[in-house]
Amino acid sequence: MDTALLIDDVRLTPVLISDPPLLNTQGVHQPYTPRLIVEVVTRGGVTGVGETYGDGAYLAPARPLAEALPGHPVTDVNGLFTLAERVCGGSPTPEGDPQGVDAGGLRGVRTADKLRLSVVSAVEVACLDALGKTLGLPVHALLGGKVRDTVDYSAYLFYRWAEHPAGGEKDDWGAALDPAGIVAQARRFVAGHGFRSFKLKGGVFEPDQEIAAVRALAEAFPGRPLRLDPNGAWSVETSLYVARQLGGVLEYLEDPASGTDRMAEVAAGTDVPLATNMCVTTFPEIAGAFARGAVQVVLSDHHYWGGLHRTRELAAVCRAFGVGLSMHSNTHLGISLAAMTHVAATVPNLDYACDSHYPWQTEDVITARHVFRDGRLAVSDAPGLGVELDRERLAALHRRWLDDDGTLRERDDAAAMRQADPEWVTPAVPRW
Repeated sequence: MDTALLIDDVRLTPVLISDPPLLNTQGVHQPYTPRLIVEVVTRGGVTGVGETYGDGAYLAPARPLAEALPGHPVTDVNGLFTLAERVCGGSPTPEGDPQGVDAGGLRGVRTADKLRLSVVSAVEVACLDALGKTLGLPVHALLGGKVRDTVDYSAYLFYRWAEHPAGGEKDDWGAALDPAGIVAQARRFVAGHGFRSFKLKGGVFEPDQEIAAVRALAEAFPGRPLRLDPNGAWSVETSLYVARQLGGVLEYLEDPASGTDRMAEVAAGTDVPLATNMCVTTFPEIAGAFARGAVQVVLSDHHYWGGLHRTRELAAVCRAFGVGLSMHSNTHLGISLAAMTHVAATVPNLDYACDSHYPWQTEDVITARHVFRDGRLAVSDAPGLGVELDRERLAALHRRWLDDDGTLRERDDAAAMRQADPEWVTPAVPRW
């Protein structure tokens, strides 16, 4: 083994990044959200970067893994999983979450295994970035080579307030609380980024209000693909009602009901394809969902599945079973978007435009922001991920994390909602 490819040091930098007041079924995004930046430094002096969730539950396993990594080859990404299982230990599912839903990612039950996978994902990406820089190859070449030069992304539409009730950064988007507001938001995304498909985050208002918003989008953008995602907020009966109302309008309906059992019931009663990033987020969850026909589209997420190689494994399974594939997004920075774009470029069966929160994020830790053109990102052929850390900006966002009293270091959409409505509690599902 070339000693230059051995890990010499790992740096973990938690940050707080600004987040707009975007609404979902659990509440509203906080003014700032935590992310974790991972740097892997090789003995050859090359630094690779990765990114994942920054809540305390993720920092806990990240720290012992970082301490155990020196001496590990950056080429041995398969070995990261065994190492993480050995040194990270287990932790119980967090309390205070009666629906078993991770408020940060809305991904279903949060377990110690899922936490480890999300941490390993950032380390794997950092290792691939370092390896690519060392060899002079882009990450997509390390994954087998790209099959497309650009990756399609979808406009991610949200009901939102004009500003946070308790401070935070301000923007000029204004409120979007009705169909007209959603259509105006979509027009701005088209004008600024050229998006050609649209996803609306639902589960915020009565279903008929959200049906009206989707119909308004269909009228404003005839023929454009549309998706609706209420994050499991509806009953089976409500899900089927919405599917009937929007049959022929939606490209797919994402997680209308919570859990594989309910999704299977909905799927049996409608021809509208059902997508998920909640009931299929690990390999053990695949068999039951696919066998029962509960989902027709899986939204992969390299943070959930353990990195870029395992995302490609998921894609192969979906291809074998004839299940569609897209990619999920949560509040992320440019490192994660670069990683997402590299792996998306290597997957033959990327059937739908990918999600991305990135246009909502005004802050970043890379020197040059990604630019969408015609709703697409060009796939970088530069060594590694093709991004560089802005160390001054990274330090500033880390200082924000250090200065926080702990209130914002854990993403909690319900707590943020209580700033406006002190009586708010996380709604039980089904909400409607």
